[in-house]
Amino acid sequence: MCLAIPMQVLEVNGLNARCEAKGIERTVSLFLLQHETVRPGDMLMIHVGYAIQKISLEEARSAWELYDEMLAAADAPAREADRA
Repeated sequence: MCLAIPMQVLEVNGLNARCEAKGIERTVSLFLLQHETVRPGDMLMIHVGYAIQKISLEEARSAWELYDEMLAAADAPAREADRA
């Protein structure tokens, strides 16, 4: 399964941006958004190193809430095995 990850733009340098999510920084390509204005503070959906969409802060929060729930559900069997 492939997921896009919400990240916040820290710095823009031409068609690249330095972005951050949950303490992790990555340089991503803005090539697919080259006809949009991207500024520090903007939220982007990142997929395999490419920004694919600008999103609102609320959309980013909602996506992270869902991803956190998915991760917690995936970890539940391991936690149960540790208790046994």
